[in-house]
Amino acid sequence: MNRTQSLRRIRFWLAFFMVGLAVSGLTAFPLERETTVLLLLIKRSTFFDGTGLALWLSTVRNGLMQTNQKFPFLAYGTDWLAFAHLVIAVPFIGPWKDPVRNSWVITFGLIACAGVIPLALIAGAVRGIPFCWRLLDCAFGVVGSIPLAICSWTVRKMEQGLDC
Repeated sequence: MNRTQSLRRIRFWLAFFMVGLAVSGLTAFPLERETTVLLLLIKRSTFFDGTGLALWLSTVRNGLMQTNQKFPFLAYGTDWLAFAHLVIAVPFIGPWKDPVRNSWVITFGLIACAGVIPLALIAGAVRGIPFCWRLLDCAFGVVGSIPLAICSWTVRKMEQGLDC
């Protein structure tokens, strides 16, 4: 793979990662509405019968509704979470332009993805989040690390002047 092909590969995976960050950030704004729609879809599905997912989502939705009704200012925290996802996507423009010079951003992203796992497992346990849901949260770190690992590997090959 020549330099042009390597850049295309890096840019594709960075775009995938950045879009994933943006989408996960944007979905943190309308949580009450999203959980209501998701709960309706889950209840209509036979695939999730007996999984407890509908019960958990109902608990989450009810908690969001009660909190938003009594303490709407607490949702401001998830607004900042959403904003943070969007802001974190911005530095990845650097490796998009010059992946070798800005490879540290890719390393930062890999470290952040690794940090998702202990956070989900530890904080999730402290907050009473069901284990299966914590595993789903861990999957975001695992899935996010895959495109960044591909980028990191490709950048290392470019630095060495090797074909990928």
